[in-house]
Amino acid sequence: MIARRIVGSVEKRVAAESIGRARAETERLATALARQRDDIVAASQFDSGDDEHDPEGATIAFERAQVQALLRQAQDDLAALGKAAERVGAGVYEVCERCGGPIAEDRLLALPATRICIACANRR
Repeated sequence: MIARRIVGSVEKRVAAESIGRARAETERLATALARQRDDIVAASQFDSGDDEHDPEGATIAFERAQVQALLRQAQDDLAALGKAAERVGAGVYEVCERCGGPIAEDRLLALPATRICIACANRR
């Protein structure tokens, strides 16, 4: 029983570190994307606003939409990583939300926010 608790605490530590690294990387990405979006918006303020006759108009609108979508995805990823940290604290991080079976450690290391095992992921 004691050995199992020690292993469990090590696993929690490893999971928390993995989630922390993913969160830090995603936060850096979100910051960079927000800055890029702000730069695009600032640059387009000096535009005439006539996208119909401006060959660059559609490109600026597309870039802004693309960066906004990437930023939204990064924010969603941060929320998922927060929920993963909660699952670590609750002791259910390695439990598949669909089948209740175990999620492989390698899968959790590769995708720290995952909530389902590989078998359930393949059933989609």
